[in-house]
Amino acid sequence: MSPLPAAIEADGLHVSRSRTKILRGLDFTVDSGRITGLLGPSGSGKTTLMRAIVGVQRITRGTLTVLGRPAGSAPLRHDVGYVTQGASVYPDLSVEANVRYFGAMHGATTADTAGAIAAVGLSTLARQKAADLSGGQFSRVSLACALVSHPKLLVLDEPTVGLDPVLRAELWERFAAMAAAGTTLLVSSHVMEEASHCSSLLLLRDGLLLAQLTPTELAERGHSSDLERAFLSLIKAADRGQESQVAS
Repeated sequence: MSPLPAAIEADGLHVSRSRTKILRGLDFTVDSGRITGLLGPSGSGKTTLMRAIVGVQRITRGTLTVLGRPAGSAPLRHDVGYVTQGASVYPDLSVEANVRYFGAMHGATTADTAGAIAAVGLSTLARQKAADLSGGQFSRVSLACALVSHPKLLVLDEPTVGLDPVLRAELWERFAAMAAAGTTLLVSSHVMEEASHCSSLLLLRDGLLLAQLTPTELAERGHSSDLERAFLSLIKAADRGQESQVAS
């Protein structure tokens, strides 16, 4: 069986805004049908990279290919789902009405709507207004709105922020099931403990790609089973490398 084509490929990717360099020469490949974690501290460029992938951020230089096409290509609109940090739903509409509305843009059926709602565990609340939901439930409505079109690639910007540990665990279980069914997921987080749920990791800092590796490789290179400590170790090593270059 031939390997699946890459879901995302970046080659020399640069993004600048108002002469400020946000992403600086990123080169990476994201495999299809896997969960890839996009990890790094606030301000590292995670959201900018995801906006570029879904086609709403202008690329300054380099190339970015998504599902075999240039990022932002019109045919990708039905194949790429994007869940932002802020919930993109209408609070005065029911859960079902929100999902049905977003699904209509992609020709989704009633069964698609019900399936997306079930996938995020909100079937019993389908007729309830989004405004009356808890914070965790409200954020899951956004996820259902992204799932209703059955995207081949799902981009999630810190989807577990503000959720309790039980809800976080449930979401990661759903993400794993989606990947097993063939969906590619790119999930950003600044919580390093979530790296263990991913097949591959992209580690960003200050717009640079520090490394692309597995959680096991991160622990080995960072000399710690605590992935946060391992990541900090890589950052310190990179800082020492930059200092030695400046000194020389």
